[in-house]
Amino acid sequence: MQIKKAEYIISSPDYTMSPNPDKPEYAFIGRSNVGKSSLINMLCDNHKLAKTSGTPGKTQLLNHFVVNQEWYLVDLPGYGFAKVSISSRNRWQQMIENYLRKRENLVNVFLLIDARHEPQKIDLEFVNQLGKWEIPFSLVFTKSDKETQKVVSENVRSFLNRMKETWEFLPRHFVTSATKKLGRNKILDFIDECNAEFLKQ
Repeated sequence: MQIKKAEYIISSPDYTMSPNPDKPEYAFIGRSNVGKSSLINMLCDNHKLAKTSGTPGKTQLLNHFVVNQEWYLVDLPGYGFAKVSISSRNRWQQMIENYLRKRENLVNVFLLIDARHEPQKIDLEFVNQLGKWEIPFSLVFTKSDKETQKVVSENVRSFLNRMKETWEFLPRHFVTSATKKLGRNKILDFIDECNAEFLKQ
């Protein structure tokens, strides 16, 4: 897939205010500071598209972008370390859950995992939550250039092994680096495949 154009459309506090569900949609979510904005910018080949920030918790709404006028990309608030009030966090959680469970054109969730670390409880819990809600997702291991290949491979294998304890089938996974554009083509090819399936429905 070639990205000819990617543009920001709208930020919404609720899925009901999102654009018409007339195109296949892909959501990106992960722990705060996992490198989500950098990954989105790398995929769309536009380093100014999603705002990157050193401050966790900057994304607080459902941010919609349209790519090639063919599909939607959604930047969801991160979970985890953001220093926000409990009421704000609860509001985010409800907003994310409503979006994930009720957005009818959502094709796949890309769950971002920091490849520099061993499996984190919070990520495994979110994986299981997606399973419980029966939402299709893929794993995207980020920041693979920030560690040795050996450490990254061990962390990825370890995460998948932890999932094998409770999952019969493992989701597709991608190892990425926003700096080196690693994994970009594989993710875009996967989206291409999913778009073709969506159009058949």
